[in-house]
Amino acid sequence: MKRLSPRLVGTLSVKILTEQLFRPYNQIMPRTGRPKKKREAVKADYIEVRCEEAEKRAFRMAAEAAGLPLSGWIRERLRRAARKELQDMDMRVAFLDRLSA
Repeated sequence: MKRLSPRLVGTLSVKILTEQLFRPYNQIMPRTGRPKKKREAVKADYIEVRCEEAEKRAFRMAAEAAGLPLSGWIRERLRRAARKELQDMDMRVAFLDRLSA
């Protein structure tokens, strides 16, 4: 393996890390990070909602108080409201079907 050679830059001595030196190190490192989700667990659809600045600020504060990210808080509240309204009308709740399968 090559040694790092010092180069003079102004009055500072700087060691150059070349791609040839870095690549072997990078290849032996374990992969880190969150594992990929299963295909059925990925949330790909999204909904855009227009709201007033004050509403968004209130939603964000409520989400923080609940310990959730804003999108998670909104999603959880929408699911709760949809489930209640649909069940009150004796209608099927599509996202509950997937959970009970």
